[in-house]
Amino acid sequence: MSSRAERLFALGQSVWLDFIRRGHLVSGEFEALVRDQGVVGVTSNPTIFQLAIAQGDDYEDALAARVGQGLQGPKLFESLAVEDIQMACDRLAAVAQRTGGRDGRVSIEVSPRLAHDTAASIEEGLRLFREVGRSNVMVKVPATPEGLPAVSALLAEGVSVNVTLIFSLARYAEVMDAWLTGLEGRAAAGRPLAPVFSVASFFVSRVDNKVDAAITQALEALPAGALERAELESCRGRAAIGNARLAYAAFQEVCAAPRFAALRARGAQVQRPLWASTSTKNPAYPDTLYVDELIGPDTVNTMPLQTLAAFNDHGRPEVTITRDLDAARALFARLPALGVPVGQLIDQLEPEGVAAFAKSYDALLATLETRRREVAAAHGA
Repeated sequence: MSSRAERLFALGQSVWLDFIRRGHLVSGEFEALVRDQGVVGVTSNPTIFQLAIAQGDDYEDALAARVGQGLQGPKLFESLAVEDIQMACDRLAAVAQRTGGRDGRVSIEVSPRLAHDTAASIEEGLRLFREVGRSNVMVKVPATPEGLPAVSALLAEGVSVNVTLIFSLARYAEVMDAWLTGLEGRAAAGRPLAPVFSVASFFVSRVDNKVDAAITQALEALPAGALERAELESCRGRAAIGNARLAYAAFQEVCAAPRFAALRARGAQVQRPLWASTSTKNPAYPDTLYVDELIGPDTVNTMPLQTLAAFNDHGRPEVTITRDLDAARALFARLPALGVPVGQLIDQLEPEGVAAFAKSYDALLATLETRRREVAAAHGA
């Protein structure tokens, strides 16, 4: 019997793992997830790498080799990360071949320190693409105003791109424009479009975290018997799913429009929405909430291990992404009148996300330096 995640694939949704570490790759655990649990891709970020390097001794031999080479700081991290990405790409090569490059993808991120530097993001994206040297790699670039021109430039150069840290519908419209601009530039240069893939990573659970907290504040400001209390309570846990569903509707509109039709005729692939941050942070909500409610064709869901296990145990594989769009629009229209400025709140998430990733990157480098010194001392370097 196929797993529930494999049944998602039949519905047009790909399951990528939001987790990567050396021990998982070399032990056979990762291959087992690909073989038995419906995983067809993997993403990475500084937080994931920091946890992997800090916990256990997965990287001790690799660190010892690099300490002898004198590597440290960002160069040491990049060397380890590239090797992990290469391993994951190799383990997913058969999936990439079977799906024509649509899946079997592994993402490596440009430094979070470059989120507001277009030229440096382009340079690093091209360099990482070359250093990994695998056709199924994707370079992650944040959807900041400075990141979007880098997205266009990398796509035009034939680099497949994972556009990350998308929260608002307005920014998502700009992401899709940057994607189309990149493909148009490539087409104008007479280069093939079919080998170039992109996903747009739309973050989910953080929207509910932010909006639910504002709902709590609005409730505290209301008198005990206010009629709006029940309505506000009913809005909890709805903003993230509504936001993602409206994003998917925007994606469908763009892909049905003449601008993309002209590119599709030349072999262009759609830029699939990717649902990121899909573990449920609020224990009051179902642990598969952000999977069950966002299933549909031409989408990806990146799941942590525990969310994947939960979905394969009791998730509901059925198309849900196009449901209740009118209710989602009504929710976003109504919340400001109830004292919850939902648009402003979602806009805050991008700079907060960029700052959080930069903080994780700095913590990663600090952890790596500690481990480097420990390994150097142990090996007499």
